[in-house]
Amino acid sequence: MIATALTTIDIHDLARLARTYGVGGFYLVTPLKSQQELAKRVVNHWVRGWGAEYNPTRKEALSLVRVADDLEGAVKGIEAEGRQAVKTIATAARRYAQARSFMEISDILRRDRRESYLILFGTGWGLTRETVSRSDYILEPIEGRDYNHLSVRTAAAIILDRLLGGK
Repeated sequence: MIATALTTIDIHDLARLARTYGVGGFYLVTPLKSQQELAKRVVNHWVRGWGAEYNPTRKEALSLVRVADDLEGAVKGIEAEGRQAVKTIATAARRYAQARSFMEISDILRRDRRESYLILFGTGWGLTRETVSRSDYILEPIEGRDYNHLSVRTAAAIILDRLLGGK
């Protein structure tokens, strides 16, 4: 098993990103119990602890954070919140033949309000090929000039803006 460490800045920034774009929830998926506990401590501080009074807008964003052991746990969590069947959208830095454009995925998200969509972002080495191939959709990569190694926070911000931002 390969797993990457969470950073508290990732938790904060991704939660604020989710809140900014009206995303219903944000799952941190890690099999590492120590990393799950770290995430829960950070969220608890800002949602229920002293941080909730100190910074109510941070509370609002971090209240979107959920923690799961694996992708199946995240999907079950979304479904348990009363949402429809979940469809997954994989992101990757590499190009896949069956990848859909940002415009295509954006149209699907805007048109199909009955479904719940889970956009998958990987850290470290990215999502496994198996995870990508099992996804309902694969999103085209972000293409820069001649370098393609963005942080998960940066990639997520670009992707959510392209998919959900105003046009």
